[in-house]
Amino acid sequence: MFMDFNFLLEKYKNKKIGFVGVGVSNTPIARLFCSNGIAVTIRDLKPLEQKLADEFIALGASIITGEHYLESIDEDMLFLSPAIKRFPELLEAANRGVILTGELPEFFSFCPCKRICVTGSDGKTTTTTLIAKILEAEGYNVYLGGNIGKNLFMELPNIQKDGFAVVEISSFQLQKLKVKPDVAIVTNVSPNHLDWHTDMDEYVDSKKRIFEFQTAENKLVLNLDNDITKGFAEQTVSKVAFFSRKNPDCRFFADGKSIYVDGKAVIDDDSIILPGTHNHENLMAAMAATEDYSSYESMRSVAASFGGVEHRNEFVRELDGVRYYNSSIDSSPTRTKAAIESFKCKLVVIAGGYDKNIPVDILGEVFKKHTRAAVLMGNTANKLEKMLNEYGYTEPIARATDMHDAVHKARALAKNGDCVILSPAAASFDLFKNFAERGNIYKDEVNKLTSEL
Repeated sequence: MFMDFNFLLEKYKNKKIGFVGVGVSNTPIARLFCSNGIAVTIRDLKPLEQKLADEFIALGASIITGEHYLESIDEDMLFLSPAIKRFPELLEAANRGVILTGELPEFFSFCPCKRICVTGSDGKTTTTTLIAKILEAEGYNVYLGGNIGKNLFMELPNIQKDGFAVVEISSFQLQKLKVKPDVAIVTNVSPNHLDWHTDMDEYVDSKKRIFEFQTAENKLVLNLDNDITKGFAEQTVSKVAFFSRKNPDCRFFADGKSIYVDGKAVIDDDSIILPGTHNHENLMAAMAATEDYSSYESMRSVAASFGGVEHRNEFVRELDGVRYYNSSIDSSPTRTKAAIESFKCKLVVIAGGYDKNIPVDILGEVFKKHTRAAVLMGNTANKLEKMLNEYGYTEPIARATDMHDAVHKARALAKNGDCVILSPAAASFDLFKNFAERGNIYKDEVNKLTSEL
């Protein structure tokens, strides 16, 4: 064991600590601090679930919710949930000396092992998971977390110096973070989260922070086929490794037959069980990130055994000749495009959700070419239907009020041999707590269907 929580907590004792937003990042840390006698204030725009509120009150925490939740800040330190913006009240508090921090900044301030950090608009979770599995296949202790949904601060007592922290980091988190990864990966950059960021330039700048503090001995893995990430190579002092599906001269290259390293075929496509050419990019990124620490044998083993993460092209069931897939994690049009293109069957696509102000035109041609029908729901339903009509989409378009309605309408539209996929091309916050809840409700509704044959 590297350190215990008593050692960690010395940094926070005799301070007033606030937590802005409750969720995966903040809740367990707030609970830990309360249990160890640290003065804690919970601040959230929305009321806490009653059970959680009762727990924190019993632990001695103060709770401030509602529209004035950021008023009268008198804490010494504030842990911000990842998606919390730098509101004026927070900036004013920082000017008074209040420390603005969060799970990941505090984790990295203590983390004793090597750090491999992944960001990008699409493919972050799959790439992060592939890296972790390759390193595990080599026998390393691996600590997987960050935006992928696991709290790494709470793992600190278990982390060994000779292990690897493999961390998925969102643009929200990067804006608040100074990190120097041993290896940084940017899978790709395309318009995303434009409801949160001021504009595309700010979004791109947030992604660049993953390598901003690297030095010459560190490594940066970039997508050569993406114009934005390709340009990052000129803005870093790190050692750059590119991957590509278009340029055979690239060190890591995939041509639809094999994945090559330095011109040598290392993994045959037939042995890769992850569906879709976009996942070949994710695999190449993981290979480039781990090449100094692993063998081709481990890479091949993972390619042949890892079928994907939950909520991404996840097979749910087959019923009456129709296969159902859950890809609730597809929160952007580019991710939905890649998901649709990974299938050979005709698709009925359930799409729509919270509007992040991202253009959806990229989906027009792919819907025309690959889909049997579209079932639209959520805030972006109007935008999606308008776009499909402008592209001359002639297949049926149905509207759904909720997931139960969407699944039943998709079933009615699907034919024998088709696939139904939930691939929203939007965030979940209009109707659901998060993408996982959305995906789980979809799977529940699919599994409730009974045969009509």
